[in-house]
Amino acid sequence: MHDVLITAAQSAAAIPVQLMLEEEFKALPEGVLRATCEAQRFKAQSGHVASISGPDGKLERIIWGLGGKLEPMSLRALPTKLPAGDYVIENPPADAGEMVALAWALGSYVFDRYKKREDRVRPRLVAPEGVNLDHVRHVAGACELAREMVDTPAADMGPLQIETIAREIAEAHGARIGVVTGADLLEENYPAVHAVGRAAAPHRAPRVIELAWREDRAELPLIALVGKGVVFDSGGLDIKPASGMRNMKKDMGGAAHALALGRLIMQADLPVRLVVLVAAVENAISGDAFRPGDVLSTRLGKTIEIGNTDAEGRVILSDVLARAGELEPTLTFDFATLTGAARVALGPELPPFYTDDEGLAVEIAAAAKAHADPMWRMPLWPGYQDAVKSDIADVRNDSADWAQAGSVTAALFLKHFAPKAGSWTHFDVFAWNSRGRPGWPVGGEAQAIRAVFAMLAKRFPAAR
Repeated sequence: MHDVLITAAQSAAAIPVQLMLEEEFKALPEGVLRATCEAQRFKAQSGHVASISGPDGKLERIIWGLGGKLEPMSLRALPTKLPAGDYVIENPPADAGEMVALAWALGSYVFDRYKKREDRVRPRLVAPEGVNLDHVRHVAGACELAREMVDTPAADMGPLQIETIAREIAEAHGARIGVVTGADLLEENYPAVHAVGRAAAPHRAPRVIELAWREDRAELPLIALVGKGVVFDSGGLDIKPASGMRNMKKDMGGAAHALALGRLIMQADLPVRLVVLVAAVENAISGDAFRPGDVLSTRLGKTIEIGNTDAEGRVILSDVLARAGELEPTLTFDFATLTGAARVALGPELPPFYTDDEGLAVEIAAAAKAHADPMWRMPLWPGYQDAVKSDIADVRNDSADWAQAGSVTAALFLKHFAPKAGSWTHFDVFAWNSRGRPGWPVGGEAQAIRAVFAMLAKRFPAAR
């Protein structure tokens, strides 16, 4: 992705791109330019493009429609509609150059692991003046990492592959990494992770990955990132229908988000300590699969009655959230593709987040709006707490039907295991684009990463 953003010195002849509002197009005088645009049915509506060629037929200018107002992230669509070449925004918005460059980078993403085109040359953008290209590339790279991990089929993105990616990140940034695998999970007190993942084939054994950065700097605040890494979710013995199983390669999206955000924090050298905790499992079916009605132990000591083996994500998160709590973090963020109920409530493009910290909620919401990384706060409604109570265990993993609010009750379940120190926030991400549109292809999508990073960078600014 780095090759799609360049400096002016790297381009000999960049084609200018003019951003145009509808009202500006309406004010265009009669003449060749207006006639050329109208011949292409261009009226400056959002996402519309007009190509202006010279007398020799060569492309001289692009006009990009903005609609009624400038939305920089709409420029994600721009590189998908242009031929190969170098381009420069002729009239970049004074306060949104960085967002324009980021939008271009995000819109240039292509997942081509299995369908390579050696001749593919993506259009390049000369970054607007004053843009910190390293920062933009790091943010875009984090989103790309999360999207690539989600897009990769489960056969090639198992627990071991997630571990390998975590090890590469740790090595690049001088972080410590520890991995507990298979039967050792019982010895190291991760019984819930073991129970969910034990039915998988031996080479896809469950594991807990712990990456720690600057752990010797006790004077710095500790940020804990926790990720759900279900590499494929068959539903277990409560097996999903074929339609529900089709995209379950993406059920490790929470782990992808936690690792991508962790790498971004380290690249930015934020003055914090960091721990990334990932539970990586396959929810498979075999003679040793955990069963409806089982009661599982957890690292925290609380017991979980299994009402549905397809609600496994919250079960594995119980152990790694408990581990995070032992470290007494200042802030804990967990990321999980946890519930279909979140999509019923808010759809695929607006993930909910949950926190009891009012000030932190305001900061997250403000960052989400400022960085066009949409999220919506949902309540940890105490009236539904009884829905996760069990008659024979401390909690149940399938909330009672009367509560109905499945995303809320899942968050309330997690709250039982979340760290008591500091503030905890849960993100129920979808990590997927269900509808294809220019700049947003069907497939993996990074959600919440940019907003959370921006919030952290504002709260803990890096030394300059």
